[in-house]
Amino acid sequence: MSGRTDTRQEPELDLSDETREPRRFKVLLHNDDYTTMDFVVHVLERVFRKPETEAMRIMLAVHQQGFGVCGVYTAEVAETKVETVHSMAKAAGFPLRASLEEV
Repeated sequence: MSGRTDTRQEPELDLSDETREPRRFKVLLHNDDYTTMDFVVHVLERVFRKPETEAMRIMLAVHQQGFGVCGVYTAEVAETKVETVHSMAKAAGFPLRASLEEV
């Protein structure tokens, strides 16, 4: 190794494209005339990890306003949660629907 220092300069990197925040999506539950309130609370606690009081609040929004926001997630996580809701609802015999809405 020689005593000389390396005078090459590293090229500057433009990281603006690489550091963009991922797209985020709200997951919504939609009201129907058949799914029980207890099942909606169960889904909110199990799939969305909501404490009972928050699950009750969201369930009431679904019932009274026609939909409720369960949380905001990256696209992949939101899609997985929607699929899980649909699978659980189908297995339990309920028509509960969930959807995504970009934030």
